[in-house]
Amino acid sequence: MTPDTATRSRLSAQQEAMLWLSIAAILTTAIGFSWNPTPFAQALAAIFVACAGIHAVIAYGTQQALILFIACSAIAFAVENLGTATGFPFGVYHFEVGADLPHIGLIPVIVGPLWFGAGYFSWTVASVLLDGADRQLNRPFNFVALPVVAAFVMTQWDLVMDAPNATIAKVWIWHDGGGMFGVPLSNYLGWLLTSWLIFQAFALCLRRGGVRPDSRMNLKLPATGIVFYVGAGLTHIVPWIMGQTGKAVDARGYGWQVHDIREATVAILLFTMVFTALLAALRLLRQASSNNGPTTSSQDETA
Repeated sequence: MTPDTATRSRLSAQQEAMLWLSIAAILTTAIGFSWNPTPFAQALAAIFVACAGIHAVIAYGTQQALILFIACSAIAFAVENLGTATGFPFGVYHFEVGADLPHIGLIPVIVGPLWFGAGYFSWTVASVLLDGADRQLNRPFNFVALPVVAAFVMTQWDLVMDAPNATIAKVWIWHDGGGMFGVPLSNYLGWLLTSWLIFQAFALCLRRGGVRPDSRMNLKLPATGIVFYVGAGLTHIVPWIMGQTGKAVDARGYGWQVHDIREATVAILLFTMVFTALLAALRLLRQASSNNGPTTSSQDETA
């Protein structure tokens, strides 16, 4: 190795270390403060969306990432406005948060980008679970299966965050309450449907764009997506550890102990998002082991 090569290698290692430190700092701050709907939490949400955009640009290119963002935001705003106006597909609700923000129809402007941020990282996790299906969307199975799996991965996030955000924080209000600590089952079915529409649009855009099977340089990019996905859920551990007390009441007047909602949220988190992220991480580790392991020559195979 020449001195110039060694210097470039050290710089590259330093840059990568700084990148991972930056990611750790963003996630640690988000986990610590995003559970409370303050202006600072909204700023952290904007950073989260920006990270998803950067990740998409690296993974698919600027043009494809922009198309994904536009498609996701358009579908999210259309369905959310339909939902607040008619009650379909989520149920009857309205937003309390973001009253001072610009709106698109009845929906605060930040909602569409948040669908992209959470949706994109859910898509990344689902792609890993299906062995890089996002790179082989010309196959009918991948084109159909990946949006379905990604929709379930995405809805797991809503399963974790909707009850504390709606019933405790009152970020949005369910007019008729619901059995899941004030959240109706229709909400989760609506998330599943909306997520599927978004991810089917993702699949169509990427297939038309011709994403190559070998376009990922290494496994660190999807690993980053997994970390961001699970990090979005881990923020709900903080208020549980803090031992919040009090009573939360939904729009029907039904009440629950705040600590009970927090504890149930952590239980759901562990056995949905954390488990799914673990499966994806193990899939990546197996792939890395396979890539780094000894190869069998064609002569040995025919011997």
